[in-house]
Amino acid sequence: MAFAIIESCVNCWACEPLCPSQAIYEARPHFLIDAKKCTECDGDHAHPQCVSICPIEGAILDAVGEAANPPGSLTGIPPEAMERAMAEIQSR
Repeated sequence: MAFAIIESCVNCWACEPLCPSQAIYEARPHFLIDAKKCTECDGDHAHPQCVSICPIEGAILDAVGEAANPPGSLTGIPPEAMERAMAEIQSR
């Protein structure tokens, strides 16, 4: 059980200080998570701290490779509604 940070990470430093197991470290070109250290905050917090604070939707993957913070998780707007709204704005 471990999360992974992917290339869409912008190195904002929001997650690194919150990790109770100190599994997140700075690398190039983006932060990474040491799978051997990552506990997904189990026993420390009700929700994984990196997932809760990450401002980039889809930047953190769970153990099966799915986005732990999927599109719409920050805004509460379903991706299809966002696509419709953006299409309407661009058509103006």
